[in-house]
Amino acid sequence: MIQDIFPHKFDNAFLPREPRDSDIVFLFEGTDVFLKEDQFLTFADMAPELKENSQQYLYLFQIDDTAFFYLKTDIAMDIEKQKVTKQPFFIFRKYEPSYLAYAGIVAYNLYQWYEKHKFCGHCGGTMIFSERERALICPSCEETVYPTISPAVIVAVTNKEKLLLTKYTGRAYTNYALVAGFTEIGETLEETVIREVKEEVGLKVKNVRYYKNQPWPFTGTLLVGFYADLDGNDEIQLEEEELKEGTWFVRDEIPPTEGTISLTAEMIEIFREGKEPK
Repeated sequence: MIQDIFPHKFDNAFLPREPRDSDIVFLFEGTDVFLKEDQFLTFADMAPELKENSQQYLYLFQIDDTAFFYLKTDIAMDIEKQKVTKQPFFIFRKYEPSYLAYAGIVAYNLYQWYEKHKFCGHCGGTMIFSERERALICPSCEETVYPTISPAVIVAVTNKEKLLLTKYTGRAYTNYALVAGFTEIGETLEETVIREVKEEVGLKVKNVRYYKNQPWPFTGTLLVGFYADLDGNDEIQLEEEELKEGTWFVRDEIPPTEGTISLTAEMIEIFREGKEPK
């Protein structure tokens, strides 16, 4: 899956240091990332006057010996323009090498969080970056906020030799997927599985069993995968605002999955091979 970057090591400990020329600097604009000849920008690519202001660089994390930073200033005036282009951040779904793709996704997740929390939700004051931890602090009321991680479930609904696959309504992602949804206040993950399956496809399930989990920084989500057996009637009743298709597939007729980066794809392949947990 996308977080599996061995032999490289992802280290998210918040240990800020001054950027070096070989360190990577992320520049984002909306849902786009700036690349130079399809490669990540380094500190060496930054304009000379910007290198003198290290406070503009927010330390994010480290992979092996390379640190990754987020440039906080106005990008229009602060980078060398030659051969620098904007690409949609979804380029990281297929970017190579894979460990840099994961770095880009996590960096984008953090960028989105910082951008959405510029002001204090308690008093409305302007938030500042903490110097000792990955957090934002309000200097007016001392409110402290941390990156948001939302738990969600991925559910492989099985009916003996069949697997339920769905397609989303109105999303850019058009391939088959599994039933999925966010955990609500007061729910266990297993209760989320039962509720989401009922809401999205009108089915009851039993024998809910945990498979694996995965960070999914594209949406700031921790995905938790479960298999669950159909309990009773197999007639699908779609929640059409969420899904445009729900189809039962026998093992040898399951459509191909898109790569190996997602928990969804892995769970589909596990069922195809008859290796799902019983």
